[in-house]
Amino acid sequence: MTYKVGIVGVTGAVGQEILSLLASRNFPVAELRPLASKRSAGKTVDFGGRTWTIREAVPEAFDGLDFAIFSAGGSVSKALAHEAAKRGCVVIDNSSAFRMDPDVPLVVPEINAHALKNHKGIIANPNCSTAIALMGLYPLHKAFGLKRFFASTYQAVSGTGAAAMEELKKQVVAWASNEPIEHSVYPYQIAFNVLPHVDVFLEDGYTKEEMKMLNEGRKIMELPSLVCTCTCVRVPVFRAHSISIDAEFEKPVDVEAARKAIAEFSGAEVRDDPANKIYPMPLDYQNKVKCGVGRIRKNTAFENGLALWVCGDQLWKGAALNAIQIAEEMDRQGLLKK
Repeated sequence: MTYKVGIVGVTGAVGQEILSLLASRNFPVAELRPLASKRSAGKTVDFGGRTWTIREAVPEAFDGLDFAIFSAGGSVSKALAHEAAKRGCVVIDNSSAFRMDPDVPLVVPEINAHALKNHKGIIANPNCSTAIALMGLYPLHKAFGLKRFFASTYQAVSGTGAAAMEELKKQVVAWASNEPIEHSVYPYQIAFNVLPHVDVFLEDGYTKEEMKMLNEGRKIMELPSLVCTCTCVRVPVFRAHSISIDAEFEKPVDVEAARKAIAEFSGAEVRDDPANKIYPMPLDYQNKVKCGVGRIRKNTAFENGLALWVCGDQLWKGAALNAIQIAEEMDRQGLLKK
């Protein structure tokens, strides 16, 4: 079976990764409909040996599509997702617009693919740091029963988009050339700096990004009583997020059993040999399907605890790849065409 596929936000960083991954994973695309803002309409993209013209993302543009992946931000998703669904186009949305909507499945296919069968036209993709963290946490939850966790993220500028990646590059060049360093994407210089500020601050002092880790983790793993606290930090890395996690479990933990559980999980690989300086790093996890998990050790602060370090590509598992894996799973389940 082949599909008519739309990509909303095709000119952005995630949109470009979606194009690349659809091709490299041989997804059966009969027709590609690249969609973007009015100013990009008329431009072209190459895919599948053909050149496709970008159309403006308006409700009528979804007529006849089997599904569309949205990667143009929450405002665009709120304006167009329901319109697309009304026209019979299944929406896989990368924004935060529908993640906590009780009528919208929030899906990481390795964890809760069963939730897809309950979709009503829209499926939500999780936040990038949540998806990557769960690649380490979920197999441990299955082994030991997750009770609570504490996370500190080290998030690459790719999470902000192409403009942020370009800003970091320009700042590094300016520093090396002893020229003034300018910033506009972030409130401060990001090169050679870290910003304990990702997303908008809430009244309680947490940011929206930090609360996503808790709320989305509960929904995806179906653990309504899960407890979590998180600090999200932007670091001068171009691509791939890293997350330090301290987790407490219901059952007694064992490091070797933890490594085995992660090794057997389809979304992650163990990279954990500190004696030989082997551990996951962002440079090693760009353009990789699996996330890396290492520095696995017993937590010394509480019983039944493990500490671990997870790395994953924000543009892949944190966005484009997970969306395509959702489409692949829906194809397997026969959920994309009526």
